[in-house]
Amino acid sequence: MSFVGHGNVFGGDVLFNGSIGRTDLPGGDSATLMNTIQSQFLSLPDSTVVHSGHGPDTTIGVERLTNPFLTGAFRLE
Repeated sequence: MSFVGHGNVFGGDVLFNGSIGRTDLPGGDSATLMNTIQSQFLSLPDSTVVHSGHGPDTTIGVERLTNPFLTGAFRLE
């Protein structure tokens, strides 16, 4: 569950600064995770601040440009 409003998204363990949530744990599904990021997170404005469950805050714009899981530098199999 994520909460969006007033230029912020509280995304739990979906999108992190430079990473994404784990899918190797029981119940994990990389296709669902990537679909959620693409359709729900990357549809937000670049200036939206991402408050994840762990680590420093980031923005949608920074993650769109630099996150290796989103730029294709690292592929989930």
